[in-house]
Amino acid sequence: MNAQGTVHKYPDNVDTDVIIPARYLNSQDAKELAAHCMEDIDPDFVRCVQPGDIMVGGWNFGCGSSREHAPLVIKTSGVACVIAKSFARIFYRNAINIGLPILECPDAADAITAGDTVAVDFDTGLITDTTTGRTFQAQPFPEFIQNIIRAGGLMASIRAGRTK
Repeated sequence: MNAQGTVHKYPDNVDTDVIIPARYLNSQDAKELAAHCMEDIDPDFVRCVQPGDIMVGGWNFGCGSSREHAPLVIKTSGVACVIAKSFARIFYRNAINIGLPILECPDAADAITAGDTVAVDFDTGLITDTTTGRTFQAQPFPEFIQNIIRAGGLMASIRAGRTK
C-alpha cells in the first residue's frame, strides 16, 4: 500500500471536537459529516483537500472523546494517511478500526510543512517528502493490521476473513 498527496499540517493536541465539531453529530452520514472536517481550526480544509492528501499533526493527535467519527471524517474527506508525532490511544485504535492509515514519526511531523508533497509506503513505513527530498522512517504496522487497513477497516476485514 502506498499514498502520495499534498500535506495539510496541524499543531499538537488536535482533539476530536476540532476534527469534527460536536454540533454536527446529529447526522450519521459520513459525507455530510466530512463536509465539516477541521472547520474550526482550518475553514479552508474541506475546500482544498484532494483525494490522497496527507494530514500531518503534532503530539497527541486525536485526543478528546472516543468518537469514531473523527477518523471517519478524515478518511471520508479523502485523506489517505495521517502522520503525527503521537496519537491519542483511542483515536489510534478507531483509525485502524475504520481503515485509516496512520503513522507515528516525530521527525517527519517536525520537518514536513503544509503544502509539501509526501509519499508514504505503508509496508515499510518509509515517508518521503518529495518536495524536499528528505526521507523518514516510521514503524510500519504488522501484517495483520495492514490487512485490516487494506480491507477498509476491522468489520470489512472480518467479513473478508483477512484478520490473520
